Amino acid sequence: MEKIGFIGLGNMGMPMAQNLISNGIKVKGFDVSEEVLKQASENNIMVCSDALQVSKEIDVLITMLPNGEAVSNVFNSESLLENIDPSILIIECSTISPKTSKELSLKASSLNLEMIDAPVSGGVKGAEEASLTFMVGGSVENVEKAKPILSKMGKNIFHAGDSGSGQVAKLCNNMLLAIHMCGTAETIAMGVNNGLDPAILSEIMKNSSGGNWSLEKYNPFPGVMKEVPSSNDYSGGFLNSLMLKDLNLAEELATQSESDTPMGKLAKALYEELNNQGLESLDFSSIQKNYLD
Repeated sequence: MEKIGFIGLGNMGMPMAQNLISNGIKVKGFDVSEEVLKQASENNIMVCSDALQVSKEIDVLITMLPNGEAVSNVFNSESLLENIDPSILIIECSTISPKTSKELSLKASSLNLEMIDAPVSGGVKGAEEASLTFMVGGSVENVEKAKPILSKMGKNIFHAGDSGSGQVAKLCNNMLLAIHMCGTAETIAMGVNNGLDPAILSEIMKNSSGGNWSLEKYNPFPGVMKEVPSSNDYSGGFLNSLMLKDLNLAEELATQSESDTPMGKLAKALYEELNNQGLESLDFSSIQKNYLD
């Protein structure tokens, strides 16, 4: 698998593609943003004029798009599935509805195409460091075929089950991520409001029973941790708009399965408030702003 097509070269897709290139793989790419395409060309990605051109003369096609509408547009509206060579393995890395993912997989199968869903966790930093976690849904054979490629972009590859299972796992993960980020932000604020140093409090909780990923890897309080969005005016990272999108999908999934998710609903309400404040383009750790003067 020496030639890969990559559709969606944004904050996540670009570094993922660059990691493939650094491993000696030729990458063709497309994105709707002209600015992104210019950057792609500067980073040794062969720029294509559209998604269909990307799918020509490749071994694997990877998509990393912002939402289900974009995914549907690429595969359905642009008739990509009807025009792709059956020898190409399709790896769909966007986070979308499990229902949409299953429907897409069924359509691919009806056209004798091989497709897996492989949403990721780890954020922009994980994409840059090739330390992403892939949550994969699809047949055992296709997952095994994808592993050599996925391992060049991430450290952990989990086969969650049949098609759509990767999306279910991703939505469960992101709902929990939102919950502990909200809890971490309000807890640090409470400590600061009572005279504690946020860095000292964070260190105490990291090494106690309150420890969690938001404290250990992605502290939301400004200045506590270097090289995270909270210390860079909450720029970059995983946008509030995308977190709200995932929480909406998680709520749909909970409704469909009659699962009780009161904390998930509360996290969704808090991120709705943040987006309504016009902060949709900030990193999701900016939930801390709700608790700062």
